[in-house]
Amino acid sequence: MAVTVETLEKLERKITLSLPLATIQTEVESRLKRLARTVKMDGFRPGKVPMKVVSERYGYSVQYEVLNDKVGEAFASAANEANLRVAGQPRITEKEGAPEGQATFDAVFEVFPEVKIGDLAEAEVEKISTDVTDDAIEKTIDILRKQRRTFAQRAADAAAQDGDRVTVDFEGKLEGESFEGGKAEGFQFLVGEGQMLKEFEDAVRGMKIGESKTFPLAFPEEYHGKDVAGKTADFLVTLNKIEAANLPEINDALAKSLGIADGTVDGLRADIKKNLEREVKFRLLARNKAAVMDALLTKAELDLPNSSVQSEIERLKTSARADLKQRGVKDADKAEIPDDIFRPQAERRVRLGLVVSELVRANELYAKPEQLKAHIDELAASYEKPEDVVRWYFGDRQRLGEVEAVVIENNVADFVMSKAKVTDKALSFDELMGQG
Repeated sequence: MAVTVETLEKLERKITLSLPLATIQTEVESRLKRLARTVKMDGFRPGKVPMKVVSERYGYSVQYEVLNDKVGEAFASAANEANLRVAGQPRITEKEGAPEGQATFDAVFEVFPEVKIGDLAEAEVEKISTDVTDDAIEKTIDILRKQRRTFAQRAADAAAQDGDRVTVDFEGKLEGESFEGGKAEGFQFLVGEGQMLKEFEDAVRGMKIGESKTFPLAFPEEYHGKDVAGKTADFLVTLNKIEAANLPEINDALAKSLGIADGTVDGLRADIKKNLEREVKFRLLARNKAAVMDALLTKAELDLPNSSVQSEIERLKTSARADLKQRGVKDADKAEIPDDIFRPQAERRVRLGLVVSELVRANELYAKPEQLKAHIDELAASYEKPEDVVRWYFGDRQRLGEVEAVVIENNVADFVMSKAKVTDKALSFDELMGQG
């Protein structure tokens, strides 16, 4: 087989493939003979259909299959012989004017790029650190207490204050007209916890049972109700009931109710600290890994295979349609989504994937079995039966592959950090958690 390779532009290549027609014809006849032994046709017993009839009925489709197979094999062989790393599928077209007895095809395709990674010692990375403080532990205990609070009706002359649960009737009007969602009876909310717009909470705070009040409420421009967003409505609110919140005490009974093994407050604090430290570790890892990847991209030079970018765009569009469907959007699977919406994200992912792959290959940063086991053990530690979770991960190749990808990314992050100019920055617990 004669093979010629041409460079068209950047990553695009062309291979010309020549196949002997005799080879194709021999394979076509062989497949038709096999087909004749099993094919069923009206008027003939199975296996007794004449070859001429089989050929007339199936000859074209079998020839098409053979051509596809043979051209595919020839392309794979030629690409392998030329040491080409093919990205995506080739576009194959038949050439006219082939020598007698030959079929000639042009295969146009892209190759993966050469990735050049500059001096990582010049890369700059900001590394975040966070400590789990006693204050963070106490705030978590307060959240747990609030989740278990009870309410008791306050005295008739009490005024609503932060922390109270109030029951109100209200009606809002825009230029004297009622609007959808602007009226409710027996509506409950907690004062001072941001469940209602600030003007609403400010109006109710200090009111007494049986009292009514009229006040203006300006809806924000980004308010979810489009009919009232950016407009000011007049509200009438009547306070029907005030209930004071009672928080459980921080004692052994609370610890026991939260499932703490030794049923003590010290055990509760230790358990909370352990869980917060695990959450902080994973968040720091994600943040610092993202910073490393950003720094890595600034030191990499490469051309992007259009086929890889397009595949990633299609994957992102499929994911977006699935998300729309989950939200109940009608005909979400047919939604027209322009490629350009996802192109920057797709290009970044493809670029990052190629750069990381090159760094892993060049520096042998592959996931070791002991790293996989340690990472899965850590993921499983927060579950009631960690051994079941470990078995779940190791019992599925795809799940294991996802963990392997994370471990490799961690190896890359550690490698780049060891080379780069690293600036340490301490974040408070609240700052880290507030950034998702």
